[in-house]
Amino acid sequence: MSKMQQCSPDEKTETKNIFSRRNFVCSGALIAGAFAASKEVFAVSAERAPADEGSAILLGLASYTFRNFSRAQMIGYLKQLNVLALNAKDVKDHLPMDTQEEAAALADYAAAGIKLHAAGTIYFAKDEDADIRSKFEYCKRAGIGVIVAGDPATETLPRIEKFVKEYDIRIAIHNHGPEDKLWHSPLDVWKAVKGLDPRIGCCIDVGHTVRAGTDVVEAIHAVGARVFNVHMKDLTNFQSKESQVAVGEGIMPLKKIFGALSAIKYKGFVDLEYEVHPDDPMPGVIASFAYMRGVLSSMEYTWQS
Repeated sequence: MSKMQQCSPDEKTETKNIFSRRNFVCSGALIAGAFAASKEVFAVSAERAPADEGSAILLGLASYTFRNFSRAQMIGYLKQLNVLALNAKDVKDHLPMDTQEEAAALADYAAAGIKLHAAGTIYFAKDEDADIRSKFEYCKRAGIGVIVAGDPATETLPRIEKFVKEYDIRIAIHNHGPEDKLWHSPLDVWKAVKGLDPRIGCCIDVGHTVRAGTDVVEAIHAVGARVFNVHMKDLTNFQSKESQVAVGEGIMPLKKIFGALSAIKYKGFVDLEYEVHPDDPMPGVIASFAYMRGVLSSMEYTWQS
């Protein structure tokens, strides 16, 4: 197995050894404080000058995190989190494919000051113009510039490329780890799309990447300018999908990931996708954002959400 496909021991322990989660979320009281923190407190940190032009990190949230909650409930949670950047999915009533229902959702988000930067995961199960066009129209109506695509067949990519050129909307193919029939790792995506339009790239899911045996930091460098979206999560065991925990409680090499994104001058969003405890996600979501913001502050990187 090549070096690029291995996760080194020092990467697995880096977060624990260098920047302990206890610095940011050391007790239930601190979690409660993070939940109630004012916009002014977060704004001060967000306005800090970055170490360099490439070091600003944009933090968002994947709406799948709140898949068991309505759009109204999720909007309330986003305001409490001081997160106004959303990667929306057609789950519950978050961003319905139906035109009228989508318009109502967009009006709600606009009223709340929430901006949609991506949509997905959207599946392209048919190699047909009408089906593919409907999904590009869905995102065009929402003013979304990145489609996070799940499991498109390789033979469908040339047809998708035609619509990427027509709509000027980027496609970010999401890797889903060892269970995925095609896209185990970002490297699989990169090999398939590197000869296509530069607006066809990758959504790197860091959890699925490490479970595929791929070094996530080296994958970010390899995919480079074709990284269009990042799904952030943490695991306590890189071989176990069920080991997901709040960001900072596992062994994901967070500082190295942020450093790699800065190095490639990544301009997209790092979207928290917290998939565990779907009926009560807020404690883990609060802890995850507190930890990510703390790590970024320790690196003297600007963050915005």
